Amino acid sequence: MGTFDAIGIAGSGMSVYQTWLNAISDNLANLNTVRPTSQEAFRARYVEASAVDYGRPAGAQVDGMVLGSAAGRLVYEPDNPFADAKGYVRYPDIDLSTQMTQLIMAQRAYQANAAVIDRAKESYTAALQIGR
Repeated sequence: MGTFDAIGIAGSGMSVYQTWLNAISDNLANLNTVRPTSQEAFRARYVEASAVDYGRPAGAQVDGMVLGSAAGRLVYEPDNPFADAKGYVRYPDIDLSTQMTQLIMAQRAYQANAAVIDRAKESYTAALQIGR
């Protein structure tokens, strides 16, 4: 493990969790997006990530984004302007409690990686002070 590997590894983790936080924010912002039944529902975003050079300290990376169901869920709202002839509209199939749980996990993981960077920076600064 190199001298500055801890900062690079934690930085890659922060990048992954920032992407995850962005996806969750997008999902929460579109939780109540209504569409006509003739259109696809808003599709939730889910981040796929993996370790880089698993087994050696190299970090993490975002592999891609997976989209949720386009079918969504049908809700009976006959007064909605988007309602079809039977009174149904299409909402995204996003569970608020699941998204909030994931939000907390992503926030804590992001904070943990930021703390690693802070500790590594403090250690490097202390090592430089010893060298004086």
